[in-house]
Amino acid sequence: MNEGKPGTPGASEGPDGDFELARPIGTASPGTGPDGDYELRRPLDTAAAPPSTDGTSGAGAAAGPGRLGGTPGAVASGTGAEPTPAGPDAGTTIGGARPADTGAEHITGVETAEHGAPAAPAPRAEPPASGHSGPAPVPGAEAPASGPTRPAPAHGAHAPAQPRPLHDPDPYSTPPYGEPGPWAPAPPVQHPAATPAHGVAVGAPEAVSAAPVTQEAPAADPWARYDPWAATAVAPLQQADPVEEDVKRRRGRRRRTLIGGALIIALVSGVAGGVVGVQLERSGGIGAVELPQAGVEAPDRDPDSVAGIAAQALPSVVTLHVSGGGRAGTGTGFVLDDRGHILTNDHVVEPAGENGDITVTFHSGDTAEATVVGRDSGYDLAVVRVKGVRGLTPLPLGNSDNVQVGDPVVAIGAPFDLAGTVTSGIISARERPITAGGEKGDGSDVSYVDALQTDAPINPGNSGGPLLDGKGRVIGINSAIRSADGGLDPEGGQSGSIGLGFAIPINQGKRVAEELIETGKATHPVIGITLDMEYSGDGARVAAEGGDGGPPVSTGGPGAKAGIRPGDVITEVDGRPVHSGEELIVKTRAHRPGDRLELTLERDGEERTVSLVLGSSGGG
Repeated sequence: MNEGKPGTPGASEGPDGDFELARPIGTASPGTGPDGDYELRRPLDTAAAPPSTDGTSGAGAAAGPGRLGGTPGAVASGTGAEPTPAGPDAGTTIGGARPADTGAEHITGVETAEHGAPAAPAPRAEPPASGHSGPAPVPGAEAPASGPTRPAPAHGAHAPAQPRPLHDPDPYSTPPYGEPGPWAPAPPVQHPAATPAHGVAVGAPEAVSAAPVTQEAPAADPWARYDPWAATAVAPLQQADPVEEDVKRRRGRRRRTLIGGALIIALVSGVAGGVVGVQLERSGGIGAVELPQAGVEAPDRDPDSVAGIAAQALPSVVTLHVSGGGRAGTGTGFVLDDRGHILTNDHVVEPAGENGDITVTFHSGDTAEATVVGRDSGYDLAVVRVKGVRGLTPLPLGNSDNVQVGDPVVAIGAPFDLAGTVTSGIISARERPITAGGEKGDGSDVSYVDALQTDAPINPGNSGGPLLDGKGRVIGINSAIRSADGGLDPEGGQSGSIGLGFAIPINQGKRVAEELIETGKATHPVIGITLDMEYSGDGARVAAEGGDGGPPVSTGGPGAKAGIRPGDVITEVDGRPVHSGEELIVKTRAHRPGDRLELTLERDGEERTVSLVLGSSGGG
């Protein structure tokens, strides 16, 4: 409490020489304590306090006399009584004299709300315990910076006791417990108050002076506490000015770009090199020749082509291996029906004799034993049969009378035991009279064939195989070839084909095969005459004597009935010329017994024509 001075308005001198201050204006119901002090009522509105005579605000005037040594909450009596601490609601005090503010009003002990909102008013202070009266300090109010500060009384009054610091002294001045004093409590979270346009600081109502005061923006506090609940003002986005890149950073970025590009180039080069290497490896290296080639095609072929004919016929063509009597041979045959009958040449199965072995090998590789059903050396045909074999596919038979010279043909056989060999050619000639065999010397093994000539390659082992037309039908049975030495051998010799092959017409082979299957023998058509085989003239001459000691013209035979006599020369058969006895036999055997023939003959220089019906003789 500041001492009163003479001349102070409203002050009076007491008995001890002190002056009693006048009661503040507006104090309701003043009371006087035992020591003559007055108890002041807490002003309801600091802003309503009357201004002081020295020009400061009312709040500042009221607060000034109530301080002693800068410690609020203690009232000094005129007799040096102990200072009375303020009540619990008196607010927070800061020891020491408050320095003068420079243009901005500092509010101590009063917590202001965020963004200048006034804090809640502190509750009214309780009367001092000692009963001293006097103006109570207004919590949070400050004395003007220019107001005088009275020193403590020198007449025996002792200095007020300092409050105990809330925390131990910090020798390192570590915030928030550093300056201004070690006993200062932790400052509350504060925010800079916004300065209105008129320049008055926003604060608690009781701490703001009536006179307008210009407030400066507080300095930024690096030790300010972070308030997570504070509302953050969102500033509008602004376009930042371009910042010049650091030289090292640009160089580093350029270096990384170059390294990445080099890695990508190396990877692409490696892949390309691998592909090129594989291609070079496959093609044989640089400079290797790779010719164009057609792709894979379907295996199917036109049925009328050689490949199509062969594909259809091969499953029905077989290879025969014959052995017996110290001899062995290989030939070909083909399936006649699904009962296992196979047609081949007589000279193929002849080595087997009566007790020999015949093994049939099919195109699939399966084998089976076969037995002879019938054979005829005059036609050079034989039929064998396999048993226990199912699923046989017979070859279709054609008509040899329809064959024309130049027609394409396909031959299938096992030349030199090469099974399933396919060759092709054309029909070179028709009705080519050939004889084969004759190894026995008596003519019993001679074959007379009115053959189809072909240039399709036929070799030893092809005998008995089928000769097919352009539709895969059998038109002949391959039987003989002309060898290089000029001989005609059923086996073809060992010289191989020279393009002269001969086949028994299928019409003759069909008739003989049917007879062999039914009776085991084949019949031969006959005229009933004996021929002079040594005649060298043109035509076939009837012998003067019979071969077996009988007449040259059989009594009651077809020739005798037609009026044929010994010495007659037959020059034509059915209008076709005949040049030898063998040729007449061939032409005759090309028919069936019972067929009618017209013969042209010469007798004593005269030409005659006779007609006869062919007879039959048992085959052998």
